[in-house]
Amino acid sequence: MEGISDIKITGIDETRRPRLHKEPYINLYFTLSHQAPAAWCADFNRLFGKHKYTPKITESEGRFIEAWVRAPDEIPSLLAELKAGVKQCSEEFIARINAATAAGNAGNKVEDVGEQARLNAIIAGLKFD
Repeated sequence: MEGISDIKITGIDETRRPRLHKEPYINLYFTLSHQAPAAWCADFNRLFGKHKYTPKITESEGRFIEAWVRAPDEIPSLLAELKAGVKQCSEEFIARINAATAAGNAGNKVEDVGEQARLNAIIAGLKFD
């Protein structure tokens, strides 16, 4: 079974190969080794939210990183940044899972953050005597 730590960029989406157009940019679609969970994709999108070329992953799909560059020479450096980002995102995601488990929150889902986590805590604390 493939896990979070196994997520890697494996290539370019064969159905959406990069093409030069008259516009001053090149669309890129990088393929991930397997589908990433929606929460992992949200973390990735947050990590790259203010990046120059705003790479993103559609959370419902979790299979492709969509990005763009202005010139072909920028592709290798963008790929290096994305690979480092995928690794960082996986490490942070795993650390968050481990922290939740260690804190005794095994009943909460990893995706439960913010208001959902607060709601879960309130429900767990209810006393039905």
